[in-house]
Amino acid sequence: MREGPIEPTDDGVAVNQRSIERSFLESIGREPLVFDGAMGTQIYERGVLYSALFEALNVSRPELVAAIHRDYLQAGATVLETNTFGANSLRLERHGAASRVKELNAAGVALARDAAEGRAFVLGAIGPTGYFLGEAGVDDLARVGFALREQADALCDAVVDGLLVETMRQPVELRLGIEAALGASGGRLPVVAVVTLDEAGRMADGTDAGEIARLAKEWGASAVGVNCSDGPMHVLEAVRRMTGAGLPVVAYPNAGLPQRVDERMVYVTTPEYFGVYARRMFKVGAAAVGGCCGTTAEHIKRVAAAARMAKATDGEEASADDTETRGLAYEVRLTASVRPPAIEARSCLGAKLGKQFVVSVEVNPPIGVDLEKTLAAAKLLIAGGVDVVNIADGARAQARMSNLAMAVRLGEIGIESILHVCGRDRNLLAQIAHLIGAHAVGIRNLVIITGDPPKMGDFPDSTAVYDLDSIGLLKLATRLNHGIDPAGKPLGAGTSFVLATGAEPAALDYERELRRLKEKKLAGAEFVMTQPVYDASTVERFLGDAKALGIPVLLGILPLASWRNAEFLHNEVPGMQIPETVRERMRLAGSGPSARKEGVAIAREMLAQFHGRIAGAYVMPPLERYEVALEVVDGYLAKS
Repeated sequence: MREGPIEPTDDGVAVNQRSIERSFLESIGREPLVFDGAMGTQIYERGVLYSALFEALNVSRPELVAAIHRDYLQAGATVLETNTFGANSLRLERHGAASRVKELNAAGVALARDAAEGRAFVLGAIGPTGYFLGEAGVDDLARVGFALREQADALCDAVVDGLLVETMRQPVELRLGIEAALGASGGRLPVVAVVTLDEAGRMADGTDAGEIARLAKEWGASAVGVNCSDGPMHVLEAVRRMTGAGLPVVAYPNAGLPQRVDERMVYVTTPEYFGVYARRMFKVGAAAVGGCCGTTAEHIKRVAAAARMAKATDGEEASADDTETRGLAYEVRLTASVRPPAIEARSCLGAKLGKQFVVSVEVNPPIGVDLEKTLAAAKLLIAGGVDVVNIADGARAQARMSNLAMAVRLGEIGIESILHVCGRDRNLLAQIAHLIGAHAVGIRNLVIITGDPPKMGDFPDSTAVYDLDSIGLLKLATRLNHGIDPAGKPLGAGTSFVLATGAEPAALDYERELRRLKEKKLAGAEFVMTQPVYDASTVERFLGDAKALGIPVLLGILPLASWRNAEFLHNEVPGMQIPETVRERMRLAGSGPSARKEGVAIAREMLAQFHGRIAGAYVMPPLERYEVALEVVDGYLAKS
């Protein structure tokens, strides 16, 4: 499936304009896919009682089911599940509808297929029979196997892109479901085997996530996964365990556990929280993410944003078609005669790197037009001995002043800056113009990052571009330094940028992070600025690997402001793992000035431990308390 343009509707909402060009099985191994969200809870929200037979709505109220499918497609889903979860004879007979298996499954496929309009895959959903198999005899197994095979036959006859055997709690029923799906399709269709687990990550008989993934592969499944369960956090851990089986892993958790609010059971996990975990799932290796009970189109919209982010940052798995638009095909074959000056001649920062301990402090552009407070903060830092101010590009995906405009104003008062450049907001042409323009107004230091998706800020519906990820942007800037544009045309003169990149020493998938760091160096990165790190062993490992690459490191330092701040960063921010010992120190410190003092002490201890092995510090003041940044580095500049 190749991603086409995202076109706005009359109300400005982005619509999925993808078209299917590969099979489901080919796509799930090549790009992040987005499953849809809950069907049952959405039907209930639209006025149908839980006691009703939801699958019968495929015939009695098709417009309702179709509308839910279309909502998910518009939100960004690339996989739609048929409304056939309980359409097997054992479940249907409770409603006196055991004879309607073929009718209801066929209608469910037709509704999903029509709603997809060729822009999403349609998987035939097969749920559990509800027939307890704890002590199953031969007759029990035969009865369940027959019901599952009958449903699988009906789905295959109606033409689906694959069969989804989902929400299985018993390994024996999962195996029967896989066998039924394989038998119905003659092995021609992929079978996705998905289980639901308890809080400990186990099935009803105690089988854990990793083992059931191995068994599902042995039984013939094309992909494995976990759904429902106790919400995103528990599903994330299951995904980690399942990735070792060697099959694509899908994950679609529910929106947490339902709670009673005003005598009504509701799911309280917010779309933004759900999107953060979707991003984490893609990072640890999930091939597809979606939502189960309690999720809505808003939740899936955040998952789709996470998928775009994953696609933009996944340089290794990209197809030849994708790499061209993302800039990864811009190999740095620099044959032109223009060569950039030595790094020490390009900027004051370049002259200091590797020769003295460099301190950079982040000062973000203001929300609004008044720069005076921001300029005063920068002056305070420089007067205190800080070497350079770095300026984020659309910090936290909020509506802020251009960081380039702020950098120009800083330059006018003699303050050197590092300009963040991210791939989120500009297409390739705009990035070229932005970089050449930055050089023309005197900007010489860049830190190249991919950038957080808009879901993180106040405008989650804004379109993320991601023509270039961080590697593509580095290659672009390196070519500009050599006087060549991406098409290979000479510019007459080269730019003189000093190029930095970001890294997450505590990344969930550390091996992938390290591979990408190697690629970033090859693409032109000359030093690295890390995300904040609180665990000394994590820093130790990363510095060892970075030393082998020969790339200087500015260690990210974010002083903790309070115990609540520490808990939030640990639990909610990807790549920010704070050891329990550090969080306990913050808890014991209380709140207010005593907590801030403890946060500074923890930051200074990290700097003291690694001072002789890092090129400098990249300090992110908490809550714009710039005096705290000066407290953290007090004494270190004097040692330079």
